[in-house]
Amino acid sequence: MGKKFPVLPQEVEEIFLDTDILIIGAGNAGCYAAIEAKRQQPSLKVTLMEKAHIDRSGCLAGGMDAINTYIKKGETVESLVKWSRDQAGGILREDLYITMAELLNQSIEEWESWGLPIKKDANGEYLARGRWDIAIHGSEMKVILAEKVREYGCEILNRVVATNYIMDGDRVVGAMGFNVREGKFYIIRAGATIMATGGAGGIYKPYTNDGNDSHHQIWYSPFNVGTGYAMGIRAGAEMTTFEMRWCAVRTKDFNGPIDTISVGYNAAMVNARGEKILAERYAHLGGDKAPRYIRANAPMEEWLAGRGPCYVDTTHMTPEQIKDLKTDYLNERPSFVLFLASRNQDIAKDPIEIYGSDPYIVGGHTASGYWIDVKRQTTVPGLFACGDVAGGTPNKFVGGCAAEGILSARGAIEYLGASGSAQSAADKENIQREKERVFQPFDRQMNVGEGISPWEMEERLQRLMDEYAGGVHQFYRMNRERLEYALKNIAILKDQTKFLVAGDLHQLMKCHEVIDMIDVAEVLVHHLLYREETRWPGWQNRMDFPERNDEKFNCFVNSRKNTETGQVEMFTRPYEKLVP
Repeated sequence: MGKKFPVLPQEVEEIFLDTDILIIGAGNAGCYAAIEAKRQQPSLKVTLMEKAHIDRSGCLAGGMDAINTYIKKGETVESLVKWSRDQAGGILREDLYITMAELLNQSIEEWESWGLPIKKDANGEYLARGRWDIAIHGSEMKVILAEKVREYGCEILNRVVATNYIMDGDRVVGAMGFNVREGKFYIIRAGATIMATGGAGGIYKPYTNDGNDSHHQIWYSPFNVGTGYAMGIRAGAEMTTFEMRWCAVRTKDFNGPIDTISVGYNAAMVNARGEKILAERYAHLGGDKAPRYIRANAPMEEWLAGRGPCYVDTTHMTPEQIKDLKTDYLNERPSFVLFLASRNQDIAKDPIEIYGSDPYIVGGHTASGYWIDVKRQTTVPGLFACGDVAGGTPNKFVGGCAAEGILSARGAIEYLGASGSAQSAADKENIQREKERVFQPFDRQMNVGEGISPWEMEERLQRLMDEYAGGVHQFYRMNRERLEYALKNIAILKDQTKFLVAGDLHQLMKCHEVIDMIDVAEVLVHHLLYREETRWPGWQNRMDFPERNDEKFNCFVNSRKNTETGQVEMFTRPYEKLVP
């Protein structure tokens, strides 16, 4: 039996470790970063710090049924950049996108060589599922990556939650965190650090939340709450494009993916009158080829106009197609098949109802995240970012996150060579301060016995963001007054985090998750407030600025938290067009 928790901070065991490269987050991007680092320099010590367990962590935990970005015959890096630029409303870092796209196919083909089954057509080519998508049998894709990481001899720290960076002046020299099973406090000193924790879900209230239900009935991984963003925000790292949120069309009451049906089986979105929403009502905006934000917003607009509910029309599908569709879902969202069975729904007769999701901050789908250079280094020396946590490269999805992991490892190794790779001595005073901060909810529980549970605070945050910062219950709409109200109340929540209490290690993890979510929410609202236009209807609807304004906002909206004053400072960076 281990130590019984809660305990006082001074009773917590400290574990000091040194490594050459520390990778925080062992999802898709983090695993690829680890593998590439060991391939480049096998003598390096590479350590992965994973909140869950590497075998089934991150967005790929349950698998996928497709790779959404692969450059097929007839397409080029330039054509992919042009497509993504259009899908992103004209906002993406073309320099980052080009370098990512150049490695895109390599990472996917390599994955296949390790054992990932990719479907083939009659000619032996990868089976297409849309212009850039290829179909896979991906239920074990994360396990395959984890096995490869072990094969290369990387050190894996499972069940260790990152809480903050170790700083040496303005440099990141590692990170701190705690083990959610043993309660030990980890201090990991590193020559270079790569952040790969994914994006932020759960900041907004999901439409299925009834007060007694889960706060995280979402499509995105419910364990990705924005910790990587929050750690960077607190360290003064520059962030970009948080206002370009990701809101997707999902199966109603379940949050299952729709592309599996609409793209894979040519099932059109229809409204309550049977009208094809995109092809008929939104033909002037591009129809079925409209940007993703238009496609995501269309069913919600139909609801507002009195033409809901909306569906994906599966009534044309053959019994063989329906069987294949359910098999595809078993590769990505297996419980959806049980959901249909529980309703005794015959989708050959009754179409599948759809609705919008709550908003997420996801750098793999949109452009939200750290502002980085082409080597994937952030504005804080010694810190690199890849995958969903890295900004500027929307529509990179699974393959692009893998490619970015490779690039971040190369950048980190180059940094090690230039800096001498020696770990700095961690500041003992700052370490003790962080340790006390991390375990303070235990202290309050033991000495006060009363306080705010992390679930209570999370519910308050989700309701606040939903009602005043453009959540799904407001059909994604917002205005200045609502956003300013949100900021005022986020400040109150931040102050009230000093009352959070935890009775065990899981509750302690939840306390720090909600603290991270509040830090991300604050920066997000500042971004939503600053961009006085509507560039991405559905993702970012400003009711007081309903039109797109290229003259003023064809640029990146960025932020940096002043580490001395605590204020979020907003500014812009110009757009650099590299592909005609």
